Amino acid sequence: MDATVTNTAEEGKTWDGGNQPLKASYGKMMMWFFIVSDALSFSGFLAAYGFSRFKFIDSWPIADEVFTHFPFLHGVNAPMYYVAFMTFVLIMSSVTMVLAVDAGHHMKQKKVIWYMFFTIIGGAIFVGSQAWEWNTFIKGDYGAVETKGGKILQFVDTEGHRVALADIATAIPSVRENHERKNGIWFTKEGTRPTFTVEEIKAGFAQSQDVLIRTQILTEEGEKTVLSREESLLRVNRDAVGVVEGANLKHNEYGTPLFADFFFFITGFHGFHVFSGVIINIIIFFNVILGTYERRGHYEMVEKVGLYWHFVDLVWVFVFTFFYLV
Repeated sequence: MDATVTNTAEEGKTWDGGNQPLKASYGKMMMWFFIVSDALSFSGFLAAYGFSRFKFIDSWPIADEVFTHFPFLHGVNAPMYYVAFMTFVLIMSSVTMVLAVDAGHHMKQKKVIWYMFFTIIGGAIFVGSQAWEWNTFIKGDYGAVETKGGKILQFVDTEGHRVALADIATAIPSVRENHERKNGIWFTKEGTRPTFTVEEIKAGFAQSQDVLIRTQILTEEGEKTVLSREESLLRVNRDAVGVVEGANLKHNEYGTPLFADFFFFITGFHGFHVFSGVIINIIIFFNVILGTYERRGHYEMVEKVGLYWHFVDLVWVFVFTFFYLV
C-alpha cells in the first residue's frame, strides 16, 4: 500500500519556506547562526568576568587608574580617554558599513567602495589602538611589590598619587641572576628580570619619608587603602618578596592577576574578531572594485559581512561597559 503525504501548503511542497525561509538566503541564515553562537560565547566570558569580579570585589583594580595613557602624551593623566576614542572609531565604522550596505541595495558601486574603505580604516585603527593598549598594559608605568600571599603593594605620595619604583629604589651593587626553581624560591621561575631588586626597593623606601604604601583593598568609598608611614614600613619589610613591573598572566602591578587574565582573554578574543573582520572586508572591498557584485546583480555579500561587523561592534559596547565603565 502506497504511503500518502498530505500537504497543507500548495501542491508539491512539504514546507512552504522554499529556498529562502523567512525571506533570507542560505548565506544570511548561516551568518545569523554564527552570530548567535558567538554571542553565547561572549556572554559566557563576560558572565565569568562578572562572577570573578564579584568574588574579589574588595580588591579589584579600578579601571580609571589602570587605563590612563594616551599616545604621545606621556605623563598626562587621561583616564579612559583613549578607550573612549577607540569605541567612537569602531562605532563610526559601523555607521559607514550601514551606508555601504544601503548603497549596495541601490547598486551604487562607487559609494560602496568609499564606505567600505572608511570601514576598513576604522577597523584597522581600532586593532592598532588595541595593540598599543596591550603594550602599555604589559609594560606598566610605576611598578609595585608583591607579598608572600600574592598581594600587590603600590607606592604613593602623601596626596595619593602613584610613585614609580625608579623614584624610590637605591642602587645596591650586586650580581643579579634570574630566579630559577633550583636557585630561587622553589615554586618561582622568573621570566623577565625586574629593573630593581626587593632589597633596593626596601632600602630606598626606608629613606623616602614622604612615600606611603597603598594596598589593593578598597575602602567603603571605593578607593584603595593607604597605610600610615609606620604600617607601610612594616608591610614592605615583612611581606615584600618580589618586584612587579607591568602585567602578565601571572603578575599584575595593578592588582589581582585575574584582572589581567580576563583583560588579555576577552579583549584579545574580541580583537581577533575585529582583525578577522578587517581581512574579510578587504577581500569584499576588492571584489566590489572588480565589479563582482555588479555582475551578480546584488550586493548580498556586503550585507552579510555587514552583519558580522555590526555584531563585533555591539560586543565591544558590552565589553567596554562591563570591563571599563562598571
